Amino acid sequence: MPPRTTLKDLARRAGVSTSTASLVMRDSPLVAEATRRRVLKMARALGYVRNRSAANLRTRRSHTIGLVVCDITNPFYAEFTAGIEAACERDGWVTFLGNSAESLERQEIFLRRMHEQGVEGIIISPAECTSPVTIRKLHEAGLPCVQALRYLRGFTHDFAGVDSRLGVALATEHLIALGHRRIAFIGGGGKTSATRDRTAGYVDAMRRHGLAPHRNLIVRTAISRDAGASAINVLLDSEAPPTAAICYADIIALGVMWALHERGLRPGRDFAVVGHDNISEAGWSRPALTTVSVSPRQIGEEAVQLLFRRIAEPNKLPERVLLPPRLIVRDSCGTARQKVGAA
Repeated sequence: MPPRTTLKDLARRAGVSTSTASLVMRDSPLVAEATRRRVLKMARALGYVRNRSAANLRTRRSHTIGLVVCDITNPFYAEFTAGIEAACERDGWVTFLGNSAESLERQEIFLRRMHEQGVEGIIISPAECTSPVTIRKLHEAGLPCVQALRYLRGFTHDFAGVDSRLGVALATEHLIALGHRRIAFIGGGGKTSATRDRTAGYVDAMRRHGLAPHRNLIVRTAISRDAGASAINVLLDSEAPPTAAICYADIIALGVMWALHERGLRPGRDFAVVGHDNISEAGWSRPALTTVSVSPRQIGEEAVQLLFRRIAEPNKLPERVLLPPRLIVRDSCGTARQKVGAA
């Protein structure tokens, strides 16, 4: 392979000093525009690539963050990741992505590798059963960390997410207003904050109307279409089947609606279905899925800004950013299309 073009080579060929070439490659405003264009044109011609590792050693800055999510195959997390990458790109930062797939071992490997690669901070949606020690170690190592979508109990922390407890309560209240009394809650198999909060929202609303939820109506499942289909079949075959279901996630709700169709039942007419997340597929399903909208892209952007503030002020008090949910009412629950906002 030919030798790597150095900064000195670039400066000599462009007819400028090495320091001027360096300023151009660092996007400094101190260089005249004509000189900048000449240096950049020569850099492209020579195939010059800035040695960012060396620059990082000099400045002790990498302008990279680590992102660890628990299920990148879920469209919700894909949207969340896109929001983080967009927010980082606007400020010239880069994201290193790791998918734990709910594995504590994989999560630990990603966190260690990201630390070794010199990321300046980490955004994490903790895998199921993550110990608070995991986050505490990051803090003790001086690595800023923001939890997103899920949080660990036991200590104060920076967190960006949505008020899912309120969102599911809105959905439950809506179904009760439509006349449903036997309402199931499907999904959320792990012991995570998201499962606790969404289940609590359902239980809160039921109890406010004197409808203590029967334990047989709360079904824990994996977050998948297959799991949703299996769960609704079990519920409908029970002695006292529900007439409506709120699902932990939209992909579970889509599986529920598929199983209803297979049984000759029409969602929104014979059985009411509500999801959570408002992924793009929710509006395109038939019937269109009523769901709790939580703006995953915006949560991602808020998490990035929260992490940037933590990097800039390591000793500031912890922040919690909770975005308000919206209930998007479509056809799957049996009412006309409209939007119901959180108070």
